[in-house]
Amino acid sequence: MTEPVIDTKSRLALGAAVATMFLWTFGNVLVKWVHMPGVQIAFWRVVMAATVYSVALRMSGRRLTRRQLMIAAPSGVAISLEIAVFFVAIKSTTVANATVIGALQPLVLLVVASRRFGERVTRALVAMALVSLAGVALVVFGSSFDASWSPKGDFLAFVAILLFAAYFALAKDARSKLPAIEFQTGVWVVGVVALLPVSLIEARGVYVPTGWNWAWLSLLVLVPGTGHLLVNWAHSRVRLVVSSMLVLSIPVLSTVAAAVVLGEKITIVQMAGMVGVLGALALVIKRETERAQPQHPSDTSRSHPDGDQHRAGHRTPKIRSGRRT
Repeated sequence: MTEPVIDTKSRLALGAAVATMFLWTFGNVLVKWVHMPGVQIAFWRVVMAATVYSVALRMSGRRLTRRQLMIAAPSGVAISLEIAVFFVAIKSTTVANATVIGALQPLVLLVVASRRFGERVTRALVAMALVSLAGVALVVFGSSFDASWSPKGDFLAFVAILLFAAYFALAKDARSKLPAIEFQTGVWVVGVVALLPVSLIEARGVYVPTGWNWAWLSLLVLVPGTGHLLVNWAHSRVRLVVSSMLVLSIPVLSTVAAAVVLGEKITIVQMAGMVGVLGALALVIKRETERAQPQHPSDTSRSHPDGDQHRAGHRTPKIRSGRRT
């Protein structure tokens, strides 16, 4: 049997997933500039995102139904808690460590992608994941002597990866049932409800941002928030195992960005790790791009909630090639 092939929109989706990694990297560095507790940054960022997407959905003439909200709810709880935990982690330890530990996510999702979504996980893909993780380990080791390193922050970053892995898998499943805008709106609305009690308890009351913090929070909604929209649009067309592998680029990009913007040092050991990570990911992207072939009109597929057809990343009827492969 042949593997499912990727159409033109799936090429665009792969590009959107890659672009998301750069947007999320910017967000990781931006959090350091916001002079607020991590939980409060997460809460107000989600509140602002819920407001923006709700207004956009209403202006488009559509409304979020109760059914759609229920479908998006598990993803909303997972990502809102992940953002809160991760923001606390990134405030407690180095940007490099927080993002590098988060790069362990593909190990969890390799299993999920295979068992839950029926995606083929090849030996080559596993090998590239291991090479990337080895590079990630070097980046962590290289920053372990930094004065801002914290074992508590590292532990919270580990908790965040479990929540983010759950979000990735839940979002991919929900996107097979909901259009991207409705899904993203539902995620942030549920996120507000999930984080409200946490925010009130942490601040012992209502915490309201002041001054420039409103500007930084707006950028968090605009930049990494747009990344969430892009990757959730791409979920229906990009294999989960591939999108999760791309997350391995964030530690490298964040370490470089933190060095340029925040003055965090980069060691030779970290540089070696970065080369390994980027090299492996370049091969992953190249392999996925080469899988793209023109679709034959007779290919079977099912309608997608965004109004077009999708094939990659979901269980679809396999086309017999006349020989075993």
